[in-house]
Amino acid sequence: MQRSCGVLYPISSLPSPYGIGSFSEEAREFIRFLKQAGQSAWQILPIGPTGFGDSPYASISAFAINPYFIDLDQLKAEGLLSEGELQERFWGSDPESVDYGALYQNRYLVLKIAADRFFERGMGQQEDYQSFCRKEQYWLEDYALFMAIKQQEQGKSWQEWDLPFKTRNKDALEQVEEEQKELISFIFFQQFEAEKMWNSLHEYAGEHGIEIIGDMPFYVSLDSADAWAHPDVFAMKKDRTPIEVAGCAPDAFSSTGQLWGNPVYDWKKPDHAMSWWMLRMKRSMEFYDVTRIDHFHGFSEYYAIPYGEKTAEHGTLRKGPGMSFFRKLKEECPSIRLIAEDLGNVTEENTKLLNDTGIPGMKILEYAFTSWNSIYLPYRYDHHCVVYTGTHDNPPVRAWIEELNDGSRDFLRRYLNSMNSDYGQLTWDLIREAYRSTADLCIIPIQDYLVKGREAQMNVPGTSGNSWRWRVLPGFLSDDLARSMHDLSALYGRLGSSEK
Repeated sequence: MQRSCGVLYPISSLPSPYGIGSFSEEAREFIRFLKQAGQSAWQILPIGPTGFGDSPYASISAFAINPYFIDLDQLKAEGLLSEGELQERFWGSDPESVDYGALYQNRYLVLKIAADRFFERGMGQQEDYQSFCRKEQYWLEDYALFMAIKQQEQGKSWQEWDLPFKTRNKDALEQVEEEQKELISFIFFQQFEAEKMWNSLHEYAGEHGIEIIGDMPFYVSLDSADAWAHPDVFAMKKDRTPIEVAGCAPDAFSSTGQLWGNPVYDWKKPDHAMSWWMLRMKRSMEFYDVTRIDHFHGFSEYYAIPYGEKTAEHGTLRKGPGMSFFRKLKEECPSIRLIAEDLGNVTEENTKLLNDTGIPGMKILEYAFTSWNSIYLPYRYDHHCVVYTGTHDNPPVRAWIEELNDGSRDFLRRYLNSMNSDYGQLTWDLIREAYRSTADLCIIPIQDYLVKGREAQMNVPGTSGNSWRWRVLPGFLSDDLARSMHDLSALYGRLGSSEK
């Protein structure tokens, strides 16, 4: 990596009159802002379609795109929607929060209007649409079938479907294809438009010298098209019930551990799992310039809990594929660029795998000020890493400072050589510390530049119901903020290559 900097800003948090951020003009405006601010990268959260709980890390497909991110204004420009059809829908009452209930009730109705016009006008016969369907057939048809059956089954998990559907009986699937042609075409349309718009946005970013850093969850949801369509990739019984699921062992923070519930990969049959992963990585290369792999430790070792257990107490630590995975990846995707989310339980095995792969890991400043020898203190960094003030799972820096105990806050001030009593100024002092660190890449969440508090935390781990909602109000992209960011980029040698 070259010495550079960027911003962590989820697509869903972009301003929008339609309830959630999308691949829209507001996204292009942010790209122009990044260039003005001397930045080189835009890091986003996973863009897959979300399921229960609205978490982008619990997607119902590892290959599809969230239809909520389709730019409705672009559909209007294509003549597929009218202004009135957009304005008559309720998208939520709070411009700083995503109302997922309102989106679920209204977004698909509007998209269906657009899809009907698309096919009525014969646009489904055009080569770009047909080419998309052929190229993405390897995942698209299974995803569309999964979604069609799921709707037919009133949203139930595929684990609860009738046996012919659960086990993918050929006759049962052909019957669904015949009876649900219109719905399946609608799902194809959503993915065609979403991918077309994402590719256009990605190209626009490249034209402005901005690289996109994507985010790949290590696990998939049990209730996902992937687990249903590829049971041989996962540790499952013949009846498609999981043998084991993922989680975290009991520790000082939780006496019963964490039961995540994702199906674990069957690395005893590495050909199946590896082949599926390589397809996934190749698609990631098409979407992003760099991919951050969440829970990188899972390639080294993972905690597997017998399916049906109520807690994680009776799990087993198992070996992952290790370097064999990355040797295969080097063969299949020689130019792929990765960042490893190597947070959490740092073991000798995990550290060795990270070092052997040569992939840069992450350093989080909010974790640094607990002891004088914390591995997250900047004086301990190798340059080959990515520094963050915090991630989507951390409170914004201002809230974190407010909630520190007096001893840790005093340590922070002494380390930063800052006696600022104003927590907003102290937030910018910590941002400055990230910039001047030796880390090759510096990524700051947008909330920290805006000096937001707890109200802007994207996710509160271990809770449900109120995460993944925060949005930025229109008009926050001030010239003053861009100048301040550019000044830091120039001062600490992180300007984009076009400005050096």
